[in-house]
Amino acid sequence: MTAIWAGIDAGRTHHHCVVIDDTGKRLLSRRVANDETELLKLLADALALGDEVTWGIDLADGGAALLIDLLLNHGQHTLYIPGRAVSRASEGYRGEGKTDAKDAAIIADQARIRRDLQPLRPGDELVAEIKVHTGHRRNLADDRTRVINRLHNHLTSIFPALDRALDLTNTGPLILLTGYQTPAVIRRTGARRLETWLRNRKVRGAAQLAEKALAAAESQHTSVTGEKPTAQLVHTLAKEVMRLNEQIAETDKLIEARFREHKHAEVIASMPGIRSLLGAEFLATTGGDMTAFDSPEPPRRLRRCCPGSARLGQDQRQSAPAQTLQSATPARLLYLRADQHPLLRRISPLLRP
Repeated sequence: MTAIWAGIDAGRTHHHCVVIDDTGKRLLSRRVANDETELLKLLADALALGDEVTWGIDLADGGAALLIDLLLNHGQHTLYIPGRAVSRASEGYRGEGKTDAKDAAIIADQARIRRDLQPLRPGDELVAEIKVHTGHRRNLADDRTRVINRLHNHLTSIFPALDRALDLTNTGPLILLTGYQTPAVIRRTGARRLETWLRNRKVRGAAQLAEKALAAAESQHTSVTGEKPTAQLVHTLAKEVMRLNEQIAETDKLIEARFREHKHAEVIASMPGIRSLLGAEFLATTGGDMTAFDSPEPPRRLRRCCPGSARLGQDQRQSAPAQTLQSATPARLLYLRADQHPLLRRISPLLRP
């Protein structure tokens, strides 16, 4: 039986595939479009070169999703090689230039010589949906962070005292900034009218917030150059942060509902520090199937990638709303031994394939 290895450097619009034999000799090198017809032709051509093909790929989703599904649907053994691992391995290969063909050849060779790579498996539809939603939530949280930083920059440029006084992760200060952005306007309004305006918009602690804003306004009597257009930007950005908060809250509800439908949801959520969002991220990362870990080493490698894993449980005590999901969630979950969990008998089969 002739064994060959195919490495794929995956991209958004095109992939590059290199096929090698057991000596490392290149049998095929081809750039193909991310199109079903071309991918099926590549699959047929690779199968014609050997009796057994092992595929390696550096993406597990995104632009590689169609290719991965085609390979798995045709019963092909497919290994995932993270891009970081490919980058480190490239240091041991000749040639300084970085090309798609070189990366594909490295992926093929790593698939040939390594025995610790994780195989990709057909995905569960529910877990796939959870993965999409958790990824979308992470993007929304990143967008919110960027907008809040821009909001801080603009507000500091015209009214630094107010920027110091407000916590822009809370809704109340954001509502305040949709109506009042400059010290002169806040002083003219006065504490009582400002408090009434905030109460009418159901802001908690309206009196204290109004007092903070007025105290900041009394400390600055200079109108900064460019104040009017910057104030308008502050108004727009505050509304944008509020819109993103609403989207994140809606996504959280959707993620929790879908997570609760998974067969392992109750067990995962029972672990200390693991709530619905972290549990959903765990399912998205592992595919919801712990048998993918055929030895204790892969979970240990995940845990070593998470310096803060020993602080498991702190998520319950964080006060910031709509927290960003942690990329190393499986590491934090697997930090606990099976005998430390309250539902030992039910959790052991999940953690020990």
